[in-house]
Amino acid sequence: MNGLQEMILRSEIVLQSQIAKRAAERLCATYANFDNVETWCSIQSILVAAGNVSKILWPNHKYKTRGEHLRRLLKVKEDNLLSNRKFRNHFEHYDERVEEWFENSSQGVYIDLAMNPSFRNHVFNEPSLNTHRGYNSINNSVVFRGETLYLDEVLAALDSILNNCKSY
Repeated sequence: MNGLQEMILRSEIVLQSQIAKRAAERLCATYANFDNVETWCSIQSILVAAGNVSKILWPNHKYKTRGEHLRRLLKVKEDNLLSNRKFRNHFEHYDERVEEWFENSSQGVYIDLAMNPSFRNHVFNEPSLNTHRGYNSINNSVVFRGETLYLDEVLAALDSILNNCKSY
């Protein structure tokens, strides 16, 4: 990888990190005047921006060497939270998740875009497996069918990489 390529990719990481930060600010602003569309727009923006950084640092096999070089340069550990694009994929491939749900589920229950504790299983205080997408503003987490992603952790991981980008 030459110096120009490296600079361009670091710049893209900076841009995507800034996009995620801006989306997080917009997400917090929705608390005052609940705007369901802006809430989900902001969440999706955070996930996509994090996914874009992930693809730069953990690319497909063809560009594996580039990813290794950038992770080493930016002091990003192999097991960094951003290496897993599972949640971004839940949103990006939502249509497939819907198809799979109806192929494999005999239930007619389908809860989507749930907000705050309303999507919790009140008996065990756990996320409901019937909640396809849920957001909890209390702990800034996103839920997809029982799995939880804490957005503050995603933003912290992006911020750490952003700071390492700025040191060059």
